[in-house]
Amino acid sequence: MKTEWGISGSALKWIAILLMAVDHVGASLLETYGLNLWGTSPFGDYFLRTGDWFERIYGLDRILRAIGRPAFPIFCFLLVEGFCHTHDVKKYALRLGVFALVSEIPFDLAIYGKFPSWRSQNVFFTLFLGLLFVWYARDLARTWGGRLMGALILCCAAELLQVDYGAFGVALIGLLYVLRDRRLLQCAAGAVSSAWEAPAPLAFVLLYFYNGKRGRGPKWFFYWFYPAHLFLYYLLGMWAIPAWIM
Repeated sequence: MKTEWGISGSALKWIAILLMAVDHVGASLLETYGLNLWGTSPFGDYFLRTGDWFERIYGLDRILRAIGRPAFPIFCFLLVEGFCHTHDVKKYALRLGVFALVSEIPFDLAIYGKFPSWRSQNVFFTLFLGLLFVWYARDLARTWGGRLMGALILCCAAELLQVDYGAFGVALIGLLYVLRDRRLLQCAAGAVSSAWEAPAPLAFVLLYFYNGKRGRGPKWFFYWFYPAHLFLYYLLGMWAIPAWIM
């Protein structure tokens, strides 16, 4: 439902991008290249020698990760909105799939400090599987039993592939799609479903005020921003920051 007031889809996307970038400062620069005490980080010996700095960096990391938690529910919501309004679901799925592959190298380097790493796969894979589920539920499944079976299969795939947020991420996308025409219930159910990763439910305060309008913004910016900012964090973590701090 469109209204004359509220938050546009473009504004929500910019908010989510900012929150994600903050979150990844913690996940990449501080955790991978700052708090690794097992010798694989350029900061390892430094922080072993200076426990006070370790505590400070750890505390900052917890704050940054908390700030970033609402980003994922916003992206899930925008994915559902994009699916409902796209003229070509196949192209939408292809974009997500291609950027999932493109982003995996910088994701591994930024989050795990090496490539390849099989500990988890980037969030584009999660969004891709979520899109496959809602696409299947709308266009292919004929019964609720079929939809539930599709959800189970794709949630299992998310766990097997170890995508970001796993089965919970795919299930959240499905839930937001099923309740897309009942905004208050959608936001309440979404907040409860994402409460396992506080303060992610705060995203639904913003989402409740979505005005149904796309807004203005560069179409391809998010797709390229995700791998680009991860690769930048890798460069900073591996080369620039160690050279400065030592």
